[in-house]
Amino acid sequence: MSGEADGPARVAEAMRARGLTAPIERFADGTATALDAADALGCELGQIVKTLVMLADGRPTAVLVAGDRQADTAALARLLGVSRKRLKMAPAERVLELTGYRVGGVPPVGLPGEWDVIADESLMRFTQVWAAAGASDALFGAGTDELLAATGAQLAAVGKVRA
Repeated sequence: MSGEADGPARVAEAMRARGLTAPIERFADGTATALDAADALGCELGQIVKTLVMLADGRPTAVLVAGDRQADTAALARLLGVSRKRLKMAPAERVLELTGYRVGGVPPVGLPGEWDVIADESLMRFTQVWAAAGASDALFGAGTDELLAATGAQLAAVGKVRA
């Protein structure tokens, strides 16, 4: 699988293929966490889209959650038709294997293979959001509607306020 060095180039290609035209920005201090990304951009934490890789009965599922929320696994399990025990966060090595990107750089667009993509409806609070772009120091911005259309995500209430 390709490494982090060419991740942003692969994301840029996937973005173009889906009609997203924003530039990918790189940040020297890194943007591997939602808080780091929000600090680098000077935006609200909720405007950072976290792409979480879950396994629903072994099936890869990308869950797009606002940076100020966490995934509600009970709601996700119901939506995906699996028991909560059969819904797991993918371990880092499995994320890399499934996506070609390391945790902290997984983009919401251009994931290889067949994926269920679910976006938390709390993202709709914002007209503009930012997401990882293939490396732990790379981000791209997009209109929320455009990003959701480009990912083919199903919008659902699958986020909860962080405790």
